[in-house]
Parts: sequence; structure tokens; C-alpha cells
Amino acid sequence: MTVKQDTLPNGFRIVTEYMPGLQSAALGIWVSAGGRHERLEQNGVAHFLEHMAFKGTKRRTALQIAEAIEDVGGYINAYTSREVTAYYARVLKDDVDLALDVIGDIVLNSVFDEREIEVERGVILQEIGQALDTPDDIIFDWLQEESYRDQAIGRSILGPAERVRSFTKEDLRRFVAEHYGPGQMILSAAGAVDHDRLVKAATEMFGDLEPKQQDVVETASFVGGEARRDKALEQAHVALAFESPSYRADDIYTAQIYAAALGGGMSSRLFQEVREKRGLCYTIFSQAGAYEDTGMMTIYAGTAGEQVADLVGITVDELKRAADDMSDAEVERARAQMKAGMLMGLESPSNRAERLARLVQIWDRVPSLEATVEKIDAVTTADVRAMAAQIAREAPAALALYGPVADAPSLEEVARRRAA
Repeated sequence: MTVKQDTLPNGFRIVTEYMPGLQSAALGIWVSAGGRHERLEQNGVAHFLEHMAFKGTKRRTALQIAEAIEDVGGYINAYTSREVTAYYARVLKDDVDLALDVIGDIVLNSVFDEREIEVERGVILQEIGQALDTPDDIIFDWLQEESYRDQAIGRSILGPAERVRSFTKEDLRRFVAEHYGPGQMILSAAGAVDHDRLVKAATEMFGDLEPKQQDVVETASFVGGEARRDKALEQAHVALAFESPSYRADDIYTAQIYAAALGGGMSSRLFQEVREKRGLCYTIFSQAGAYEDTGMMTIYAGTAGEQVADLVGITVDELKRAADDMSDAEVERARAQMKAGMLMGLESPSNRAERLARLVQIWDRVPSLEATVEKIDAVTTADVRAMAAQIAREAPAALALYGPVADAPSLEEVARRRAA
């Protein structure tokens, strides 16, 4: 595997990784313009813009955009997160130039037709409605909001329905003008790709863009809080969050190994204790998510309303117990899961292109896989126990509850159990 990287004079970055033996390639544009880059009155506009990118450009109609990629057997898609918006495609190696042309076209030349805006507004409102009807989806939005209350990073990516109803063509254009500069963009590709050819094409397509001032986003502050929505559902949905390291922090790998050992698989502590031994739930897991300047360790479970108190209490007890007796074997198993998941995932050119883009966004370079594995291997059981102690007793926390949760423990009760 060969990683190559170039930066155009205006700040536009290109990173590629050639993967021998592949007949296809994944490529896309990752833009540092996500939910946390929005002002309050813009909440949801980054996601709206992502939808509108596929609704027509100066050169192609919406149908022609889809046909251009699907006529050659490829696929094209996009997503919006809190820190990036990505537009990407997967095609055969002979169609890489076509894919870049289409992606560049939708990023640079969207026309934001008024009729299409109204059509897509309806689609996004349906998406919001679907999220609200999906308890194990919407609960994470509420958890995020409580964790980072009154901050851009805490707001929903979809935005509230009332704002989506009000967005205009000018709102979309303004967000592009503010955030879609060459210095905020990364062209990432992996698979059967020719780096020099992509650099030449990118220079022709993006080289004349005028640089924009880089945004200084609001520093995230994990404040914690509780969201409780009592509703007659079959299950009570419970999500706990604790402040954890950012992806720039030295102990990010410790947090990820800890989350895997705690609730990352069937052999994990929470799965074994809460589901296998006590039968309190069907689903329970933990994960360590990270942003540029903060992180969240999240635990989620669904259970019967009358069992919420037991589930939450046992979960807190397991958090505390991990600080005292997390074993070498558990850490080694979590480490192996983490490395295997990463390496297996990188057999996909799409995952590899995503990884390249994220690393360049974070570090402006691509650390070697060997260096990453070394950092994972360097995490000790003592490190994991120390992280467990920090999260169990000291880290700020947030709690979200949805369903038959009138009698569920409060965040204050959780705090008392943590301190006991």
C-alpha cells in the first residue's frame, strides 16, 4: 500500500492510497463543514445542503447525476456529521475520472433550484419524522444535546423541523460561501487510483478556488444533564454518556479499549452481566466516540420499564468494578478486537478513503498503520483501570431516557451510586 499526499497552492489537499489487485476505487470530497460549524439559526443547513448537492448542477440534472454513476455500475452518496460533510463514490478503475468530475460538479456547481428545494424540504421533514419515531435513534440526539447543552456540537444534525421549513436558497448559498473553501476540502481516494492523475484533475477542477478564512469553532464543553421522555412504548431506552478523550488526546486508544472491554461484544462485561446472567435486556453496548476537542463514552440499553432501575444500577456498579479488577485477559481481548476491526475494515477501499480523509483532517498527514498499532499495543491494564476509575467516579455525565421511564433513576441518583 502506498499513501501519497499533495496540497495545492490554495490549500486544497489530495491524499491517495494505491491498493494493488483491486479493480475498483473509492473517492470523495470531505469538507470540514458539519453541524458544529453552524450558527444557531443555521442548525440543519449543512445536512440540507448535502441533500441539495444531488438535485442539479449547472451541467447536470438530478437524474443525470445519478445516471452518470449508475450507468457505469458505481454508486454515489453523501453524509453529514458534526464535523464534516462528505460526498463520495465507488466505481471501477476506468471510471475514476468520471466519478471525480461528478463529485466536483455537485460540490462546486449546485444550482439550488427553488422547486427542488421545496421537494427536498419535504424529504428532510420526513427524515426528521422517521428519527422521532425511532427511539433507539433519537435518544442519541437527546443525549448529545444534554451532554453539550446550548452548543453547536450538541445540536441535532438534521435540525429542528421549524428551521428546515424556513431555509431558503440564500441560506444554502451563504453556508457554501462561508465554509466550502479549498482549505476546508480534502480529496481522498483509495484502491485502483493513480495519484498524479488525480492531482492533475484536482488542479484543473479546484485549483482556481479562492481560499477562505478557516473557521474557529466553538470549543466544546461537556456539561451533562438529563433528558426524560415518558411514553407508552414496549421498551424503555436508556443512554448514558461520560466525558472521554478527544481524538487528539494521548489516551484516546485507552478509552476505545476500555469501551470495547466494557460493552463492545458478547464477551464484554455489560453483555455478560446485564444480558447473559440477568436477562435484563436484549441489546446493550458501549462505545467511545471522539471529536476534535472532546469525546463521549456512551452506554445504551433497552429494557422493560420496571427493570430500568436494576439495569442502570448494575451498569454503574460494573463501571466501578472495572476500575478495580479489569483483567489483563479482558484488555488483551479488547485490544485484539480493536486491531482486527480496524485492519479488516481497511480491506475495503471505501473505508480506507474515509480513514485517509479523517487522518489528514486531524493531523494533516497519514500516520502509518504500524504506528497506530504500536499505540494500541502500548495501552496497559493499569491505563485501562485508571480510565475506568475516571469515568466511573469523576467524569461529567449525561442521561437520556425514552419510553416507560417515569420511575427510572434520575441523573442525580446515578451520581450518588457512582460516589457510593
